[in-house]
Amino acid sequence: MKRFHVHLHVDDLHKSIAFYSRLFAAEPARVEADYAKWMLEDPRVNFAISTFGSGKGIDHLGIQAEDEGELLELRSRAELADRSLLDEGETSCCYARSDKHWVTDPQGIAWEHYRTLDTVPVHGIPREQASACCVTPGKASACC
Repeated sequence: MKRFHVHLHVDDLHKSIAFYSRLFAAEPARVEADYAKWMLEDPRVNFAISTFGSGKGIDHLGIQAEDEGELLELRSRAELADRSLLDEGETSCCYARSDKHWVTDPQGIAWEHYRTLDTVPVHGIPREQASACCVTPGKASACC
């Protein structure tokens, strides 16, 4: 079953962790120096916050697939949306190794469709190896 994903930029990670932990009545599933993530079941949401990147508020939205079939279904939907698709394939960002693609809605909000393959000990890949989602205007900057 797919899971909705929301990623926000925050100014103060510790204050935000305290707020969202109370709001969700749950502690984060993962906490790093610049990142925290809740894997909520009701509603089924992967909610992440971070201090990397710029600005505050919504960085990107997305849908997390559980398996390759779900990810292929999401890719088909994104292609039908008649928008440019950025296929990253297998990549590392947000402390995870994932298979993903991106599509940007008409308002410029980036949508990430991905399947998490494993965890990694670092936030992302070096900037010189950064994927297009990290360097293309209108794409999410959270992954780098």
